[in-house]
Amino acid sequence: MIEQLTINVKGLLTERQPFGFEQAEELRLALNHNPGESTAQLRQAIQLLQQDDLYHGTDLKLRLGIAEYLLSHNNIAETHLSVCTTDALGSFYLGKVQLAESKFSDAEQSFLSAANLGAPEHTCALLRVEALRKNGQLENAETLLDSVVSRSEESAESLYQRSACLMARKDHHAARDLAEKAVDMDAHHIGSLFSIAYANDLLGNDELAIELYEKARNLRPLHIGCLLNLGVLYEDTNEYARAMECYEQILSFYPDHERARLFLKDARASRNMFYDEDTDRQNDRLSQVLNVPVTDFELSVRSRNCLKRINVTTLGDLTLTPEPELLNSKNFGETSLQEIKEMMSSRGLRLGQALETHSSMDFHSAPTELTPEEEALLSKPISELSLSVRARKCMTRLNIPSIGDLVKRSGDELLESKNFGVTSLNEVREKLQIMGLKLRGD
Repeated sequence: MIEQLTINVKGLLTERQPFGFEQAEELRLALNHNPGESTAQLRQAIQLLQQDDLYHGTDLKLRLGIAEYLLSHNNIAETHLSVCTTDALGSFYLGKVQLAESKFSDAEQSFLSAANLGAPEHTCALLRVEALRKNGQLENAETLLDSVVSRSEESAESLYQRSACLMARKDHHAARDLAEKAVDMDAHHIGSLFSIAYANDLLGNDELAIELYEKARNLRPLHIGCLLNLGVLYEDTNEYARAMECYEQILSFYPDHERARLFLKDARASRNMFYDEDTDRQNDRLSQVLNVPVTDFELSVRSRNCLKRINVTTLGDLTLTPEPELLNSKNFGETSLQEIKEMMSSRGLRLGQALETHSSMDFHSAPTELTPEEEALLSKPISELSLSVRARKCMTRLNIPSIGDLVKRSGDELLESKNFGVTSLNEVREKLQIMGLKLRGD
């Protein structure tokens, strides 16, 4: 049956009368079974519709709108479907287009309208769940989802929506498990494939994530998040040409997509940049040494208590602490100072070294007495910033686990990291600004 669908794509769009939900779904399946041949046939069918006098008015706009949506030409699709809002199928696909364009409030209203006009209520409600979730109304989305699931049988779409809500709750393992069940029910469910790939991406299973992103990449309509994340993973393996292909594919459909344009610019710059792997390995080793806790060393009780009092917990903290600061600490004398200096020397370090290397570490020149609210904010994990995959991976590479660790860094230091470009830097600055924070030196 699927083979016939892929061969007769033009017929699905131009010859069947009437054109309804079943035909639109068959068209999607045909495209995803054989994207290359079916896409070419669909473009030919669009040309035939535009030249033929067989269909007129709403019927013509409906067919053209759905076809353009499946080809990810959302601006054109919206123009066609916006005149089909008195039709259940037209309102339904207009809602899908609006979801793709991040017009979430409009999409929810379109799905409500579609259900009132006779579109499948269950499916419309599940897509409203997606619109609510993406619009930042997670609790409302989960309440609606519970209501829908309690009245209907489990479907690939309901499993996907549950998975996406769990992902928003950062329950990545459970989200992946549900998305895998959804794909078992519908192998071409692009949202679920993306969810599985993204969950594995977050869990560090990069090879599997790439495999799944590549599979989802060939499905239609185009999934922008899939291509962006796949591009970032390619960059992590120094496959800059393949990363650029991902960003260029997005721009071929969405020429004004700012993030794809900036990612492409960063990938080009990274491809042309000399990368010293020996230096990178040395920096990694240094980072590991700086994170060694001072409790790993046999220090006197007096030295341990003094370091604890001034909140010095690692060798890295000591490289940010000059000798006078230690000597000014209560009960800290020359004997303790010499003990600390010997400990630092054993690891090739010295007190205040980071202050000499980076003239700013201004975060530590701020008053040491922070309010409980400030301490709580700075101790939050970096995941609280909800950074993009690219920026998040750079935070991991730089060993920046908390917001407090991040604000100790300058923009120039972050830009020195592999694959961390201006796009990611601007993203980090925007996220920090929302919290009333800045990078060092900003």
